[in-house]
Amino acid sequence: MITPPDRTPLSREFFDRPVLDIAPDLLGRTLVRTTPDGPITVRLTEVEAYDGPNDPGSHAYRGRTPRNGVMFGPPGHVYVYFTYGMWFCMNLVCGPEGRASAVLLRAGEVLEGADLARKRRLSARNDKELAKGPARLATALGVDRALDGTDACASGETPLRVLTGTPVASDQVLNGPRTGVAGDGGVHPWRFWIANDPTVSPYRAHVPRRRSS
Repeated sequence: MITPPDRTPLSREFFDRPVLDIAPDLLGRTLVRTTPDGPITVRLTEVEAYDGPNDPGSHAYRGRTPRNGVMFGPPGHVYVYFTYGMWFCMNLVCGPEGRASAVLLRAGEVLEGADLARKRRLSARNDKELAKGPARLATALGVDRALDGTDACASGETPLRVLTGTPVASDQVLNGPRTGVAGDGGVHPWRFWIANDPTVSPYRAHVPRRRSS
């Protein structure tokens, strides 16, 4: 008998821990995006940890800016950034407040609202690709900078919430280098994913982008 996922919201205390403890513990949890057209629920299958001032790969490594300010706030909030002039990516801020660590949500399995996700992800060849990668996940959920700072632990109506879901057994969690991270930050094995899950994105090493002439 398959146990249904727990729909209890994760508490603020869940996120008020070291980021390297939280990142693998997010696998199997469910993210609910509430939209005017209905909810979309995603089971998280791949994440990456970013450890603020200790991590050259983190947006917060060199301190606070208007872009990364949410990372310095209370744990359990959503940090959304725009990258390459094309895509949004979504993170969950971890504690303690002022520490500026966060977990990038890299991939997931759409459990509910696949019809809504398909309308946003017309290039997906099948439902396994709807949220396979951080930009694809954000696109499928309709996430943009307007959701930056959203409290994912708030009571009542909220556009994004993380539920308990079904945590993954430790022997099913793999880790390795983060995708596309350059320099000293590229060596950290802080990408975590569920073994053999078809929605996990492929690993890609960092490739410098050339400016167009």
